[in-house]
Amino acid sequence: MRTQAGAPPSRRRFLALSAGGAAAGAAALSGCALQVAGAAPGGGERVTVMVKLDDISPELIQQAQKELGIGITVVQDDITRLIAMLTNGSPPDLVRGSGALDVPYFAARGVAENLDPYFARSTVLKVDDLDPANDLWRYDGRTQGKGPRYGMAKDFSQDAMFWYNSALFDKAGVDYPPDTEPITYDAWLENAKRLARRKNGQTTVYGGSYNGLGLGILFTNLTAAAGGSLFSADFSRVDFTKPEARKALTWYVDYAKARIGPSLVQPNPDGWDGPTYVANRMAMSGSGYWLGGMINAEPKLAEVSRLAPAPVFEGGPRLSSCQGATGMWMPKKARNKDAAWRVFEWFFGEGPAKARAEGGWGIPSLKSLQPLMPHKEDYQQRVIEVQKAELKHFSVTPFTPYIKWDALEALINQVIPAAMNGRISVDTLAGRLNSVVNEQMKRGKEQVG
Repeated sequence: MRTQAGAPPSRRRFLALSAGGAAAGAAALSGCALQVAGAAPGGGERVTVMVKLDDISPELIQQAQKELGIGITVVQDDITRLIAMLTNGSPPDLVRGSGALDVPYFAARGVAENLDPYFARSTVLKVDDLDPANDLWRYDGRTQGKGPRYGMAKDFSQDAMFWYNSALFDKAGVDYPPDTEPITYDAWLENAKRLARRKNGQTTVYGGSYNGLGLGILFTNLTAAAGGSLFSADFSRVDFTKPEARKALTWYVDYAKARIGPSLVQPNPDGWDGPTYVANRMAMSGSGYWLGGMINAEPKLAEVSRLAPAPVFEGGPRLSSCQGATGMWMPKKARNKDAAWRVFEWFFGEGPAKARAEGGWGIPSLKSLQPLMPHKEDYQQRVIEVQKAELKHFSVTPFTPYIKWDALEALINQVIPAAMNGRISVDTLAGRLNSVVNEQMKRGKEQVG
């Protein structure tokens, strides 16, 4: 069901977005001032952009004002505030989002603008220059990866690929993974067990980390790698008892039980892989190409770091998906669409996009900018060759429109530790996940209509 023309989406459609619901969002909006950076030159046009504050720095805002003559108001990325702004009929002009996770949800609720007409007339962002990873920003009303484009990735990674520290492999006497042929998930886990180091009962070197961008999207992709789908054909239900989903669950629970990498039952004190890997306390990190931006800043580490293809399950297809594709979308009720699109073009196709490409923090989502990826050093060239070969194995893994990714994450995080600690079996875990997730997905389907 779509919203009526000219009317903001009803609050009811967004109740599942946050624990407090849309009413709490309205209260949050009234109590929080927007962060405004800079004034539009000569009283010119202004767009409101909801992003993380470091996505568009004050320097970039000044650059936009100088080059485009458009002022930018930055609003801190916050789902509760977004709900309030959407339901109050005063949405941002551009919103940060994840192509892999957010597109079905917002497109199905009729709040995201179809950007096909804008791409069709753009001389900056040409459809034939878009990397296939941008298909994560497409949704035809049934399936992600097809139909209109609702946004674009600023850059992306194939997030099942993993970095490894060859010096730690040498120290443990473990053979390097091949550069272009995938190892199995079971082989990855066995390597991680051999690479892990402990002292006085504490893990001092993680053998490997494999948590994806969150357990919801991780299990979606692991199930696909096992040859199945976590969701029903109409995406209205999950089924963790399917053989492929059960294989994914079993592998990850075994990973957590082994205590060879960060998990809910063995949290990483650093909070995420980057600092731990850079400190030589992690032999493998299941992070895609984008982590290279951090690795490249440490030349000695970069020289011994290598990127490897996404693992496969025995008998499963070779898939190398993207779990993020972070970028922006435009709300259907945005008030300054033409100016917003000009900012969109500039951010995704001009100066800022070129600077991101040169930094190695993600693969440029425009094919024409991919030659700018760091490649001067021998170790950078090796990474580029592995990454180029892996691009051939990218495919869209569709996500459901009926539950917000963070709600799915929260439900999984509540249930799965019992299995990681050995208190329940994987079969019991699968049944409990089906029960709690499908209950919420049923409500989400009712909201969409």
